Amino acid sequence: MFGTSDSHLDPKLLVDLVSQRMPFGRYQGRLLCDLPEPYLVWFNQKGLPEGKIGILLGAIYEIKLNGLEYLLEPVKKLRR
Repeated sequence: MFGTSDSHLDPKLLVDLVSQRMPFGRYQGRLLCDLPEPYLVWFNQKGLPEGKIGILLGAIYEIKLNGLEYLLEPVKKLRR
């Protein structure tokens, strides 16, 4: 889910998390990296959607759940 191998995080995934917006629902239009953790927990419990958006939501869920948001900071700075 996080990259091409279990031991490496795909940098493109991080770029997608700070540049793509939620396409539907209560937080439609919000950057995926800015979705609130309780929403991600709820979504994970209900079942993530199929496809790329499901992968991205699962990734940001794991990042926030494990306190790894700092991984997104350098990517956010590059996107400005």
